[in-house]
Amino acid sequence: MKNARILIVDDEPEMLENLDRLLSADGHLCTTLSDPHGFQDVLVEFKPDIVITDLRMPGIDGMGILATAHVQDSSLPIILITGYATVASALQAIQEGAFDYLSKPFTADQLTVVVQRALRFRQLVTENQSLREQMGKRMGTGIVGSSPPFVRLLDQIQRVAPTDANVLIAGESGTGKELIARSIHRHSPRRDAPFVPVDCAALPEGLLETELFGHVKGAFTGAVALRKGLLAEADGGTLFLDEVAEMSLPLQAKLLRVLEERQVRPVGASKHTAVDIRMVAATNRDLDAAVVEGTFREDLFYRLNVVQFRVPPLRARTGDVVLLVQRFLDEFASAAGRQPPTVTPQVWEALDAYEWPGNVRQLRNLVEQIVALDQDGQVTLSDLPPQVRFETAAPARTEPEPHGFLPLKYADAREAALQEFRATYVRGLLEAHQGNVSRAARTAGVSRRTLHRWLAEIEGGAVETGEEAEDGSD
Repeated sequence: MKNARILIVDDEPEMLENLDRLLSADGHLCTTLSDPHGFQDVLVEFKPDIVITDLRMPGIDGMGILATAHVQDSSLPIILITGYATVASALQAIQEGAFDYLSKPFTADQLTVVVQRALRFRQLVTENQSLREQMGKRMGTGIVGSSPPFVRLLDQIQRVAPTDANVLIAGESGTGKELIARSIHRHSPRRDAPFVPVDCAALPEGLLETELFGHVKGAFTGAVALRKGLLAEADGGTLFLDEVAEMSLPLQAKLLRVLEERQVRPVGASKHTAVDIRMVAATNRDLDAAVVEGTFREDLFYRLNVVQFRVPPLRARTGDVVLLVQRFLDEFASAAGRQPPTVTPQVWEALDAYEWPGNVRQLRNLVEQIVALDQDGQVTLSDLPPQVRFETAAPARTEPEPHGFLPLKYADAREAALQEFRATYVRGLLEAHQGNVSRAARTAGVSRRTLHRWLAEIEGGAVETGEEAEDGSD
């Protein structure tokens, strides 16, 4: 969204004129409003992509603008303009759903940065809302995603699912490999036959063999009755071998024979039984390396790896976090018999910026926790774990004036200047990396832990802002 519709509300004509001039020069279409009482009518008629408003105005203030706007559109980014005396009020407004704030005086560059962030957020929400139902219908229940790598994966699944080819699904833990396997089965001619999942990592070798092949009565101590194995249960359908790399070499050999001969012999039996099975296997390990190391049979690898899908990690699926969060909010709220809570812009930014090492599983667990603990119907930054909150870039700030250090002793002034430099450097670094702490830490040449500690010190109020302190309200 390079050019956008921006509504500016301020009772000071000079501020309206300056903002209009700066934003119009960037190619945006602006409408100004000096009387906030007419805001609702202009909002409906103009349909802005973003609203910039002064926090303190006679009659209806910025908080009133915020409330009115979000009744019409809860995802509309609202940027507040505030002086030093009202920074605490601005931070409170952010907790209540404002997108960000600018402290007077601010530069044209600071304005551009915060507007571009707001517009990226607006574009993300708008695009994901339009794609949400489309993607859900495309692949059926549970499959959600519109990012280019995920769309390519869905296209591959649609082409391969109707065939009978064995499939190997590779990807990090928590990326949804079983969901992909179920989708393959659901879109195949075997959809009316069983889908049988097997967790190869959860069972010891002896028990896994019995689970797969079954056994006859008396085959071993405790085998008091005939037991049908999962391979036989999957006859005509799909057998899903999750974490197949954890299977022992002897059991790999027996599975290979099943694939080659299409027959199963239960433990203790003397006869084979014919089976018709499609194999879908999944792993979070590098099977090529496992073959070289001798921990996975090469012949079995080629049998399973007729077609390979690689599920992208969530950090590579730009924009999909919003779709998934909306899906999970609906799911868990519906199960709890309540309406899904609304999500503030800062939360959307934080969720989208975080790298999600646990992938979709981690995100789903977090949303379930949020819904379970929800009391007021709104998700704010305080509802997120600290490591997720820290991935959001800090709001823009006004640079300190040099004379602010003059009353201090030299050593104290030097320390204060160092803290100010660190705060400015860290915020600028995070802005350059769109709030991504990992990339920012690599650029700075420090560890994530060090950068998190600096952030904690900055956000804890240890940094002065020049003319006066912000009293830790940041």
